[in-house]
Amino acid sequence: MKVVIFGGSGFLGSHIADALTDRGHEVIVFDINESPYIRSGQTMVVGNILDSGHVEEVTNGCDVVYNLAGIADIDECVSGPVESIKNNILGNAVVLEAARKAGVKRYVFASSVYVYSQSGSFYRSSKQACESFIDNYYTIYGLPYTILRYGSLYGERAGKNNGIYKLLKETIEKGKIQHPGDGEEVREYIHVRDAAELSVDILAEEYENEHIILTGNQSLKYKDLLEMIREIFGNRFEIEYLDRRRTGHYKITPYSFNPKIGRKLVKNPFVDMGQGLLSCIAEIYEELHHEKKEEMGLFVEREDESE
Repeated sequence: MKVVIFGGSGFLGSHIADALTDRGHEVIVFDINESPYIRSGQTMVVGNILDSGHVEEVTNGCDVVYNLAGIADIDECVSGPVESIKNNILGNAVVLEAARKAGVKRYVFASSVYVYSQSGSFYRSSKQACESFIDNYYTIYGLPYTILRYGSLYGERAGKNNGIYKLLKETIEKGKIQHPGDGEEVREYIHVRDAAELSVDILAEEYENEHIILTGNQSLKYKDLLEMIREIFGNRFEIEYLDRRRTGHYKITPYSFNPKIGRKLVKNPFVDMGQGLLSCIAEIYEELHHEKKEEMGLFVEREDESE
């Protein structure tokens, strides 16, 4: 099938693009930034999802549309509610309308488990609004969909706002493990490669017009995660709990009463958390080493200029 992924250059989107390509689909990656992960057989289109004409042009002739575009960071949504509305809600409406006009077979939307919650602030509100629009497009126009409610993702290619990435990088740079909470917070981390594979599995007919939960296979207390990281680093780093909590994030569970129930889909076999953390650490060390080499190269160049 011919598939377009809006927001396909990012952390999750690039892995979904790879999973689709591996299964023989024709993949178009549409993003405001060019993907550094584009593969042979994939087509890169640089554009903005708010440009309805461009979105419709790219969507025309596609069988499946994935919409992963928008602001995915809760803190960024808290500090910029208007931008969140533009990029998340209006952007989704533009892509939805293009998908309707193109008569696609499936509209796949990246939502979040925060839709069940009172936490998540404007991020949660934007995802709830998008889900409502998608339901309405199905009811009124018959546009088939699958809504994917992702939990806490981690893994290779993560951006600077990813929780695990930030934690590991700050640990390496500061020489200690710091956490803005008491460690009792509970998360169900899912490796991005597992999430990507499941995000393609849902193209099966049985997942049409369904709300699917994609989280890890087991719950993990944050203090246990921090202890695991400390052991991976040979117990060199001390753990420091800071007396504050981040705004908008849940402590134990994102779930509160909500009448729209989703099915949970899990990956088996799945990437072990310890192995997943090791690959993240290796990637961060490589990134820091590359940055250091660039700095040294610039220093040498300046020395040459001074001569």
